[in-house]
Amino acid sequence: MKNHVTKASVFDDLGFNVAESVSLKIRAALMRAIEEELDKRNMTQVQAAKILGISQPRISDLRRGKMHLFTVDMLINILAKLGKPVSLVIDDRLAA
Repeated sequence: MKNHVTKASVFDDLGFNVAESVSLKIRAALMRAIEEELDKRNMTQVQAAKILGISQPRISDLRRGKMHLFTVDMLINILAKLGKPVSLVIDDRLAA
């Protein structure tokens, strides 16, 4: 039996409504960027927590992909502290 991807992302496939799906996609992208930067710097969770001004368990939550524990604002602030500015692009195309 073949698996068929029917929608644009895993969040769509899991049945999230459009607004939730968009929010989850954005948070996932931000979290991925944070993880990539921490990996690039070879930082431990303790080192990252100290530099970012948050607790080590919060870094662990981030590393384990617990998106529901992080707001977009918090993730943008973490990226800013890492020297990785975030820009925003609004897509005016209508979804088909």
